[in-house]
Amino acid sequence: MSPIPYRLGLAAAALVALAGAPAAAQEPDVIFKKSTVWRPLTPNDKLVVQGVDDPLIEGVACHFTTPEKGGVSGTLGLAEEVSDISLACRQIGPVRFKGRFEQGATVFSERRSLVFKRMQIVRGCDVKRNVLVYLVYSDRPIEGSPKNSTSTVPIMPWGPEPAPRCAEFVQG
Repeated sequence: MSPIPYRLGLAAAALVALAGAPAAAQEPDVIFKKSTVWRPLTPNDKLVVQGVDDPLIEGVACHFTTPEKGGVSGTLGLAEEVSDISLACRQIGPVRFKGRFEQGATVFSERRSLVFKRMQIVRGCDVKRNVLVYLVYSDRPIEGSPKNSTSTVPIMPWGPEPAPRCAEFVQG
């Protein structure tokens, strides 16, 4: 098989996949980047620390660190990023629920390769302990990805108001 039709097929598949991919609810804030691999003529590999607010729950923010490939493939957006992602979520103010949510509902999603890989941050509620549970993972339709990280946010009173119960906002 000639490499040109094969590449055109991959490009068409990439466009179809990107057109059908859900857009992220918000752009994360880049807090800082730290170089990990020096490259002489192209951008370095980096660790990128980013922050994102939970779009449905005021008073909760998550910070995550993702590797970012440098080099030619990273610069062109063709590199498949590895699945090593860390996550920390915290209560940063009074917790206010803007609506109901399902266990495992997506908080943030980001493309990690040209076609097949996405990073997802999802949320759940530990009803018994009144704790929000956040999970970050990357998914691939074919192999999946076993690497993940979990962070919990106990819902605490903030000021004179009592803490809300997350169980009251879980659907199902």
